[in-house]
Amino acid sequence: MVEQSNDVLIRSYLTLRKAVGIIGISLPFVLVIGKWLFESPGIQNSISSYYYTGMRNIFVGSLCAIGVFLFSYRGYKGDGPAGIMACMFSIGVALFPATPEMQPSDLAKTIGTFHLIFAAGMFLTLAYFSLFLFTKTDPTQTPTPRKLERNIVYRICGWVILGCILIMLLGGILPKNDSINALHPTFWLESIAIVAFGVSWLVKGEAILGDLPPNR
Repeated sequence: MVEQSNDVLIRSYLTLRKAVGIIGISLPFVLVIGKWLFESPGIQNSISSYYYTGMRNIFVGSLCAIGVFLFSYRGYKGDGPAGIMACMFSIGVALFPATPEMQPSDLAKTIGTFHLIFAAGMFLTLAYFSLFLFTKTDPTQTPTPRKLERNIVYRICGWVILGCILIMLLGGILPKNDSINALHPTFWLESIAIVAFGVSWLVKGEAILGDLPPNR
């Protein structure tokens, strides 16, 4: 009976992680396609800019859902604070919108500054999950071949997220280039980072590279 309860608990955790991964991977596509279907074609300058479109509820709802899921994350002892921080950052991104592009007020600029802080914290925490938390192994057990493969994916996803953050920081420091800005680099970098986050959580949920049964 205890083993059955443990199996149910494990399956629920895996399902939760898969849900986080699916939301992360699908969010950029849903925002772009949804705006194209219900408003007009075209890509916003950033994912956060979709707050000012008809896709606002999808944007806010998805980030809040991710935040709640991250809050409930349970890994090894000591992992809980990272989940709480990621939750706070994700919900902060959702509730403190980015600075609007057209004649923002001083209050809007202040709120936008908080948005940037929350966004940076969120991406850094998500990278921390991939690089340091997901790669942990029970010290009493030998990691399976699939676990070693998953660790490779986690590290790739974590470094991709950090790489996107670094490029966005450089883009904010370097002189503006209209021809580059017309390609919406911030949107694409944010999308790549969020998809990398989603992939790492799908792998954590063993939707990809799950451990094989012992008889195989």
